[in-house]
Amino acid sequence: MRTLYVDCGISGISGDMTLAMLIDLGANLALIEEKLKEFPIERFRIEVEGIIKKGIYAQKLEVVEEEERATHHRHYSTIKKMIEESSVLSDKTKELSIKIFHPIAEAEAKIHHSTMEKVHFHEVGAVDSIVDIVGVALAIEQLEIDHIVASPVVVGSGSIDIDHGRYPIPAPATLEILKGIPIKRTTVTGELTTPTGAGILKGLVDEFGPIPTMMIEKIGYGAGKKDFDHHPNVLRGMIGETL
Repeated sequence: MRTLYVDCGISGISGDMTLAMLIDLGANLALIEEKLKEFPIERFRIEVEGIIKKGIYAQKLEVVEEEERATHHRHYSTIKKMIEESSVLSDKTKELSIKIFHPIAEAEAKIHHSTMEKVHFHEVGAVDSIVDIVGVALAIEQLEIDHIVASPVVVGSGSIDIDHGRYPIPAPATLEILKGIPIKRTTVTGELTTPTGAGILKGLVDEFGPIPTMMIEKIGYGAGKKDFDHHPNVLRGMIGETL
């Protein structure tokens, strides 16, 4: 069985780190970008470059918007309809994309005492998050992944400013999404796992634990934006056949 192991015990997980890691593992960026540009969203381009993080060579991904960001927030129902009605996405990619968005919408609805149909996304409804999430789904299909295993995840510590004020890390939506997922203790200050990263874990991972018995074929690294004093800010992934 072709398995992806996601090592998010180093520096957590985010959408851009995951997509960058999958590209480093062999996903075709040009094909991903081509399909995403058919979406009815603001114009963008995806930039990927190799950088060094604490001695580790990794791919850093950035979604660059080519026009001013829309001031409105997209509702989950709008994004779901956009995905379902796409003429360029396969049924598999649509399913994987919605599996990531669904737990994020569920968490936001609970926190704000709303419904999934009415809940609107802030950062997760922006172009870069849509590109990261659907891009990850496209990459998983391209790489023909059958099974996904992940390590316990580090979330960071301290506090963060969000739209509703200052909150402890993990932020409310992230913590809600991570229910049922093993969290690893860390003293690192800062947000290591984002709502998008948590949604990827919740929606796509089949099991959590150590690296399974597998014949590793490829190893990839996706870089985060921040730099930390004592560890590389990278997400590591491995693809191989489980034995």
